[in-house]
Amino acid sequence: MTRLALSSATCLSILLAGCGDEPAASRYGANPTLPTQQRGLLPSMKIADPAGWGKDRPTVPRGYAITAIATGLKVPRQTLVLPNGDILVAEGKGGADAPKLRPKDFIAGIIKAKGTTSVKGGDRLTLLRDADRDGVYEGRTVFAENLNAPYGLALVDGALYVANQDALVRFAYRDGQTRADGPPEKVTDLPAAINHHWTKSLTASPDGRFLYVGIGSNSNITERGMAAEVDRAMIWQVDAATGAHRPFATGVRNPTALTIRPGTDQLWAVANERDELGPDLVPDYLTSIRDGGFYGWPYSYWGQTVDPRVRPQKPDMVARAIRPDYALGAHVAALGVAFSGAAMGGRFGDGVFVGEHGSWNRDAPSGYKVVFVPFRGGRPAGQPIDFATGFMGADGKTRGRPVGVTLDPRGALIIADDLSNTVWRVTPPRDAG
Repeated sequence: MTRLALSSATCLSILLAGCGDEPAASRYGANPTLPTQQRGLLPSMKIADPAGWGKDRPTVPRGYAITAIATGLKVPRQTLVLPNGDILVAEGKGGADAPKLRPKDFIAGIIKAKGTTSVKGGDRLTLLRDADRDGVYEGRTVFAENLNAPYGLALVDGALYVANQDALVRFAYRDGQTRADGPPEKVTDLPAAINHHWTKSLTASPDGRFLYVGIGSNSNITERGMAAEVDRAMIWQVDAATGAHRPFATGVRNPTALTIRPGTDQLWAVANERDELGPDLVPDYLTSIRDGGFYGWPYSYWGQTVDPRVRPQKPDMVARAIRPDYALGAHVAALGVAFSGAAMGGRFGDGVFVGEHGSWNRDAPSGYKVVFVPFRGGRPAGQPIDFATGFMGADGKTRGRPVGVTLDPRGALIIADDLSNTVWRVTPPRDAG
């Protein structure tokens, strides 16, 4: 038997699934062009070598300013702006060391690890404070620690909810508090076996009665078997008082960020779609979420486009699949979503900001930026607009990777960067809005 030993460089040289250019305009929006499926021994894999920011910083539109308000964090993922203007940062790195089912899983793991921070996750919440509101967050305290890969955050009626990778928990919170009074109270367990997709996204209904938790699949396309996918690839609706929960929407492969459109009770999500069908499939997406809706995974994508790899096929489920509202492009790894407001100014006043962590499985990388999706009449309309770029430089080095995005009601966008372990703050021109 011939022994196969592949370095990561060798792996990159034998890619059989094809390469690809940055997705064309037809890859975005409500009616993207879906190319022919490509399948091979390995997907395209390329992720740039991390490098420090030095004197550089992300590029934002003319007139806007970006500042690093916190550095040296321990894998910042999502943020929450509290009523008094303090910012909570969830720091953590989750997942389990699950057995690699195929050689390609082992190889992909090596490639992906090269583009992530070497810092150990903090398993904590850090509070940032700008006491004199001059844009400099001089106060920094650990609000809570000894958590388990915290990710999603929500504040409802004096209760701070945190979605750990294994449980939804809550702390009592009073305005201006800088540290939790004690350990959290468990609201409900969350699916945590294997945790191939470990992030648990979170938002609250406008009346505070319900919490919505995004739970990713335990595989790319059910290669671990359907038993591993029980309660996965779905969004739960959780009763905030009792912890009782039910599936609110299913078939969402990895709902990485959730939010409610202001002035409504409509839930929106960004989701990461499946891999290994080529560099331009399948588009990650932004979509409104319907109660009881099924969004295709694993049987189909972008509505009724069948994935032939799934066994057994289920045409009845494909027929039910809802087509998402807006394609963000393939493999951009959308991990953050936040509705804008008039304070952000000009063309950025009505729409959604999306944090794109960036691809590992395209020869020509995609994502690695924050984009703005304009809305008209309450719906996405038009091409995405680059808002914060330069996380991957022209030299091919990766200086940062955006995750959560949060709107500060004072008029700023907060961006968590989990590669440089920085929180950025983008402010609009003084005359914006």
